[in-house]
Amino acid sequence: MPWASWLLFHAVHWRARRGLRDEDPSQHAPQPSAQQRKQISRQTGIRGETYAYWYLRRLGYVFVARNYHPRSAKGEIDMIGYDGEVLAFVEVRTRTLRAELTALPELSVTTAKQHLLVRTAKFFLLERHIKPCPMRFDVLAIDNELGAPPVVRLHKDAFSPQI
Repeated sequence: MPWASWLLFHAVHWRARRGLRDEDPSQHAPQPSAQQRKQISRQTGIRGETYAYWYLRRLGYVFVARNYHPRSAKGEIDMIGYDGEVLAFVEVRTRTLRAELTALPELSVTTAKQHLLVRTAKFFLLERHIKPCPMRFDVLAIDNELGAPPVVRLHKDAFSPQI
């Protein structure tokens, strides 16, 4: 394990020791507006992806792209990198735990989302002229509980590209 990745992951983990949000928004405003909720969700998602990036780097992933968008089609892949000889397309799902939200974040990768990821991966392979190699689709789920460090679950080969 490279020292830099280990050190940077622990710095990010220390920063997230009380969750990926700055604070509980319900303490300040009685009801945040829709735009404020959207901004908070976006910020939490970005922090979740950063946490996931360094978590996977610590495990030995070597990334070649982040937040890949094909030029001429809809879709995005959060992270693309090699885990050894295997090219991994990683979807990151972050969910802040609340009483009304009990579902696991990885369950939000629906069949429609899987089709979109597969199609986007094909665009990536064509645009970058990637030579044939083993590949898989991973899902990294992050449970973000306010006041507690994130809980991470990595599902390697979470679904098959022959959908």
